[in-house]
Amino acid sequence: MADGADSFLTDVTTLRERARKSLDDGAVMPTYKGDPEKTIELLQSVVATELVCVLRYRMHAISADGITSESVSAEFEEHAVSEQKHMQMAAERIDQLGGVPNFNPEGLASRSATEYGDGGNLVEMIKQNLIAERIVIEHYQELIRYFGDDDPTTRIMLEHILAEEEDHASDMHDLLVAHEGKPFLKG
Repeated sequence: MADGADSFLTDVTTLRERARKSLDDGAVMPTYKGDPEKTIELLQSVVATELVCVLRYRMHAISADGITSESVSAEFEEHAVSEQKHMQMAAERIDQLGGVPNFNPEGLASRSATEYGDGGNLVEMIKQNLIAERIVIEHYQELIRYFGDDDPTTRIMLEHILAEEEDHASDMHDLLVAHEGKPFLKG
């Protein structure tokens, strides 16, 4: 290693001393640049959003009917499972930061960035899910910018979720085109 190449690294003795202090803070180190309370508040919204998405996709998976509904229903169910994993990731991050994830059904819709939806025919359900995915894509992009380098763990988690949400939106768009015969979005 060239001289000065590791000058950004903290020496091991200092790391060990810091790790022994404030054990009640768990994973939140003194070097954490974020605001744990604000992060927890924002992640509560992510938990609510993902939970609403799970419920909407599951409702749509059950409600889908028609000649081509079986494959669409399976896609809705697959997305519900994925959204549940996203919710779990956000809830675990809240726990790491010393918070308690809010799964209380009361107020769930108001804490969520997306809407539950109201079912309808297959095309309407696909549109509801595509709109919801587009909402979370923009919402998570904003959160990623907010966290930046102050909380890389939360940012990286959200980047992972964002990539999957973009894939979900693409899937819903493909289903919409297949069932309407025309693009809903301009490419």
